[in-house]
Amino acid sequence: MIKLRRTTTAAIIMLGISAAAWSQTPIYQDTSRSFEQRAADLVSRMTLEEKVSQMQNVAPAIPRLGLPAYDWWNEGLHGVARAGQATVFPQAIGLAATFDTTLMHQVATTISDEARAKYNQFQRQGMHARYEGLTFWSPNINIFRDPRWGRGQETYGEDPFLTSRMGVAFVEGMQGDDPKYRKLDATAKHFVVHSGPESERHRFDVHPSERDLYETYLPAFQALVQEAKVDAVMGAYNRVDGESASANPRLLQDILRKQWGFNGYTVSDCDAVEDIYKQHKIVPTAELAAALAVKSGMDLNCGTTYAALTQAVHDGLVSESDIDTALMQLMTARFRLGMFDPPARVPWSTLPYSVNQSPPHDELARRVADESIVLLKNNNVLPLSPDVHRIAVIGPTADNVAPLLGNYHGTPKAPVTILEGIRDAAPHAQVTYAHGADLVEGIKGGLGNPAKARDEALHAAQQADVVIFVGGLTADLEGEEMQVNYPGFTGGDRTDLRLPASQEKLLEALQATGKPVVLVLTTGSALAIDWAKQHVPAILLSWYPGQRGGTAVADALFGHTDPAGRLPITFYKADETLPPFDDYHMEGRTYRYFKGEPLYPFGYGLSYTHFAYSDLLLDRDKAAPGDRIKVTLKVKNTGERDGDEVVQLYVKPLHEPHARVNEELRGFQRLHLRAGETQAVAFEISPQTDLKYYDEGRHAYAVDPGRYRVQIGASSADIRLAKDVVVEP
Repeated sequence: MIKLRRTTTAAIIMLGISAAAWSQTPIYQDTSRSFEQRAADLVSRMTLEEKVSQMQNVAPAIPRLGLPAYDWWNEGLHGVARAGQATVFPQAIGLAATFDTTLMHQVATTISDEARAKYNQFQRQGMHARYEGLTFWSPNINIFRDPRWGRGQETYGEDPFLTSRMGVAFVEGMQGDDPKYRKLDATAKHFVVHSGPESERHRFDVHPSERDLYETYLPAFQALVQEAKVDAVMGAYNRVDGESASANPRLLQDILRKQWGFNGYTVSDCDAVEDIYKQHKIVPTAELAAALAVKSGMDLNCGTTYAALTQAVHDGLVSESDIDTALMQLMTARFRLGMFDPPARVPWSTLPYSVNQSPPHDELARRVADESIVLLKNNNVLPLSPDVHRIAVIGPTADNVAPLLGNYHGTPKAPVTILEGIRDAAPHAQVTYAHGADLVEGIKGGLGNPAKARDEALHAAQQADVVIFVGGLTADLEGEEMQVNYPGFTGGDRTDLRLPASQEKLLEALQATGKPVVLVLTTGSALAIDWAKQHVPAILLSWYPGQRGGTAVADALFGHTDPAGRLPITFYKADETLPPFDDYHMEGRTYRYFKGEPLYPFGYGLSYTHFAYSDLLLDRDKAAPGDRIKVTLKVKNTGERDGDEVVQLYVKPLHEPHARVNEELRGFQRLHLRAGETQAVAFEISPQTDLKYYDEGRHAYAVDPGRYRVQIGASSADIRLAKDVVVEP
C-alpha cells in the first residue's frame, strides 16, 4: 500500500492522478480506479477537522462528500456479538479445543455471513451505529500464559503454534477470498505481550526478554499478518519496555510494517491513547498523547483522544501529512470493504438477514460444541446407558444460559442449557434437578437458604441411578476488567484455581452418597480439580459451549458422539506454585517451559475408544536448515466404537547449547476413524521454521545444528512414537 508522507497534492501526483482530473471528477467515486487512488482523492478533499473526525471509532458523516457515518467497533469472537440475534459458537478457548482448523474456517465463514447479512439490513434501514459495521475486533491471539487471566477464555490457549493455525483459519474465514473486496476486516489483538492482570492493564509495564518476545508473544501475530493477510491489528493497553503498546514505534513500525510487511491499519484498544497521558503519564496532555500515537504508527483511536489532533497539528506536534498517512490506511480499508461501491459489484451484498440463526448455522454450532468437549476422566461410567431410569442433575451452571455463552457473545435464538439437553436426550428417564449450591460464596443474587438447597440436592442424588453435577465458572466471575470481588476472584481474574468452595463441598457430599457421579465443568480457564480427579469416576469439560452446548453435553454423556476435544492449556495442580501473575517471563509457564507434573497436560483428552500408533517414518535422518522433512505414520482405531483422535507432532531438542523449550507442538491433525479403521497420517516440517530459536546475540532466528527428536503423541505427555533427525550446519 502506498503511504502518503508528503503533502496531499504531491501524494495525488504520486498515485497518478492529474490535477485537472482531481479538480473535475470525484475520483473517489470512480470504481475503475484503485482503492488507494480513491482513498487519496477522498482524503485530499477533507479539511483537517474532517480528517481528524474520521480517525476515531465513531466517525461522523461528511454530507458534502457523500460520506456516511461509520462506527468501526464490532465484535465477533465466537459469533456476531452485541448486534441482536446471532449464532453463538463455543467460546474461543473451546474452539481451540477442537484442534480442527477446517472447522474453525467454517465457523468464521458462518460468522462473516451473518455479519454481512446484518450489515446489509442495517444499510437498508440507514443505521450506522456501533456493532452495525464490517470491521470486527477479533480474534484475540494473545498467549494464555497464566491460568489466572480472566480473558484467557477469549484466546486459543497457551501454545503459539496452535494459536497461529487456529487464528489463520479464523481470519481467512472472516475476510473471505474474493480477489478484490474484503468480506469483513478481522483484527489481530492485542499487540502485544498482553495477558493480565486485568486490574493493572492500564498501568503496567512489561519488559519481555527478546527470546520470549520472538518465540512466544509475536509468532501468532506474524502468522496472521503474513499468511492470513489480516487487515487490522489492535494495540494493547499496557506499556512494553516503557512505551505504550498503542504508541510504540518498535512494535507498530519496525516489527509490524518493516519486518513483516503489514499494509493494513492499526487501531488502539478503547481509550488506550487516553491512557498514555492519564494512566501511564508518558506525556502530560491529550494533544501530546494523540500526536505521539499517530507518529508511532497508530491509525485509528477507539475513543475520543484523537479529537485533540487538530490542535496538535496547529501546535506543530504532528504534521498534517502524518494525519493523511493514517487516514489513507483507514479509507482504503473502507473502499476495500465495498462500502462506497454499488451493491451489485460487491459479493455478499445480497445475503439476506434470514441467514442469521439459520438451521444450518445452528447445526454447525452443535457440531463445534461436540468437537470441543474434553473427556478428562472415565472409569467405565460413560457413556450412560439409554436405559437409565433416574437422573439427578445438580449444580449452579446446569439450568442457566450464561454458562453457555462466555463473554463477547451475541443473542442466541433458542439456547439449550445443559439440563435441557439431558432431558431431551433421556425422554423416558426421570430427570430431577436441584441447584444445590451457589456458584461462589457471597455471590449477588445467590441462594437464599444454602443449607436447604444442599439438602434438596442430596435427596435428589439419593433417589437417582446416576448424578450429573454441572458446575464450574461463568463469565460473571472471569472476564475483562470486572467489578468482581469474591473468594478466588478479583477484577475479572482469579486468585485461586480450585473449584469454588461452595461447589467443592457439595460435590464431595454427592460423591459420599455412593451413587455414580459425573462432573460436567463449564469454564474458560484451567481448574485445579485435584479431588475430583482422584474420587469422581467421570469428568467432562464443556468450556462455555455456545447455544447448543446443552445438546452437545448430552451427546457426549449418552455416547451419541465421541468427546474428543483436547486441552489447549495446561491444567495445574491446586498446590502448584506458579510464577507471579505479573511476571511475563515464560520460564515455568505452559507445557513448553513448566518442569513439574501437571494435573492434566496440554493436548490431553480421552475417548470412548482406543487408538494405536505405528510405522513412524522420516524420509531423511539428516537435514540442512532449509530442507523439508516428511513425517508419516499410521493410526488405527482398535476399539469397538467410531471415534476421533487428535494426532499431535512435537519436536524436542536433544542437544541444547542454550536454553530451549521442553518440547513444542509443530503439527496436529484431527481424524475420524470407524471401529477397526486405519488411516495414514503425514506431516511436513522444516528445521528453518520448526526447530528455530531466537538468537538474542544476533537479533535473529537461528537453527542449532545437532540432534532433534520428532515425537508423535496423543498429548504433550503421551508420546507414542519418536525418531531422531540430525540438523547439519
